[in-house]
Amino acid sequence: MEDRLLALLRLAIKYNASDIHFSLKFEEMEIFMRIDGIVKKVKNDVDDIKLLRYLQYLANLDVGKPLEPQTGQFEMEVDNVLLSLRFAIVSSFNMTNGVLRILNTTLKIGIDNLSDNHGQNLFFKELLEKKNGLVLFSGPTGSGKTTTLYTLLKSKKGKVIFTIEDPIEVYNDEFVQIQVNEKAHLDYQEGIKQIMRHDPDIIMIGEIRDDKAAKMALRAANTGHLVLSSIHASNAASCISRMVDLGVSENYLYEMLLCLVNQRMIIDKYNKKHVIYEIMDKKEIEYFKIHKTNSNDFISIDSQIKEGIKNGLY
Repeated sequence: MEDRLLALLRLAIKYNASDIHFSLKFEEMEIFMRIDGIVKKVKNDVDDIKLLRYLQYLANLDVGKPLEPQTGQFEMEVDNVLLSLRFAIVSSFNMTNGVLRILNTTLKIGIDNLSDNHGQNLFFKELLEKKNGLVLFSGPTGSGKTTTLYTLLKSKKGKVIFTIEDPIEVYNDEFVQIQVNEKAHLDYQEGIKQIMRHDPDIIMIGEIRDDKAAKMALRAANTGHLVLSSIHASNAASCISRMVDLGVSENYLYEMLLCLVNQRMIIDKYNKKHVIYEIMDKKEIEYFKIHKTNSNDFISIDSQIKEGIKNGLY
């Protein structure tokens, strides 16, 4: 089983896959990899059905609780590179699904290469000079939100940077990274509270998922910290309603927001990746507060993609 898992991990690294999916249904196993946001099937091996049990063993999961969703982490060396891996599994009466995520992918880009639009890269640089406020990123799975966040953090030198994540997806010794640990009573709320005692300049919250994290993010932004985070939303403006749904004051949110970003990754005809950003800056956020719609100056992702196709870029 180890050789098969190593082969799958080598394949995932070769194609820069973020996850390996295992789907067992009626004693038939199918394996997929998420590459550039798209799930692609992998050729099966005769013993693949045994991989789920092997991964449960490596992740120290309880095989005696087959219907209980479980998650665990482990490390494995692949061609002299130590990978940190997270395995999650969930089962129903006729189906079992497992997802193996490769956490510590090496970043290969800089802030000047985030967007094809030089003005957007310059905007991100200027945004990082702010002393306090909240910046929210959104976008579908595989759109590169984690890469964007870490690229921004890496670009800031001479700043005290803390992150609170579940899990830590990219390891970097240039800033302090804290892993959420529910068993040790360290959730996002408690983690942010502890981080604020260490006088950070920038705080990155891996994802705002509940009301406690949302309120603590705003509190941190209000007490002299630049806070970057991600949230599930279909577009930049929807980040506002999502935060309000999580129980934060709408007026307080508008006061603290510096920027809202939604991003999408597309692959051009030469198989090159492009990340498209729609950005609501402070001025656009204020316009939306009053009119509940975007201004004529706002440039959506869809309009950027259409323009790129028209100009032969994609």
